[in-house]
Amino acid sequence: MIKTVLNWSSGKDAALAYHLLKQDDKYDVVSLLTTINADKDRVVMHGVREELLDMQAERMGLPLKKVHLPPSPGHDVYNNAMANVLAELKEMGITISAFGDIFLEDLKKYREEQLAKAGYTGVFPVWGKKTSDMIQDIEDVGIETVIVCVNEAVLGKEFLGRKVDRSLLNDLPPDVDPCGENGEFHTFVYNAPYFSSPMPVQQGEVVHRTYPGTDPDTGKGYGFYFLDLHL
Repeated sequence: MIKTVLNWSSGKDAALAYHLLKQDDKYDVVSLLTTINADKDRVVMHGVREELLDMQAERMGLPLKKVHLPPSPGHDVYNNAMANVLAELKEMGITISAFGDIFLEDLKKYREEQLAKAGYTGVFPVWGKKTSDMIQDIEDVGIETVIVCVNEAVLGKEFLGRKVDRSLLNDLPPDVDPCGENGEFHTFVYNAPYFSSPMPVQQGEVVHRTYPGTDPDTGKGYGFYFLDLHL
């Protein structure tokens, strides 16, 4: 088996990717890797508290490597930070880096180019899957996850806290990808078949934040609503 690091977002796509990797006797996931907003001590994009991320890793029985980044890091800062941590992991014999990406070709190409520079091969277990089918797979596998972040341009804050299952497919607007692959929403996994036990998370306050230049079409900023989960 080839030693593998899984880029762990704390959400559903990475969770399903891990489930598939565990079923494949070619890969041995020996570490998780997550980017953290150093100012907020929260998972980048998802806004999840670092202590909840730590609890996920503990329940999965895996070590967790964290990359602490400044808010809105430039490409050079991000690439240098990732190159440094990949070099550290390579010393452990890890040569495969796995992701939960589904269909964003440019992102996949970018990842593969950066990994090649570090002497890694990228693996994408859920690549090309139909996202509505993935939601059903997530439910059938027993991965339990809730929406913790929504892009206000496409979804209302009433979706925060919604469990990701078949019923969600009936309520999402038609222009929203079922898995939020275009950044419409992000999720947090609080239970899975490979967790030692469910996480007793509680839903806290809803926070609104605006980020500059987040609209790829206009370059203008817009806001995101976050649900603050806690123990």
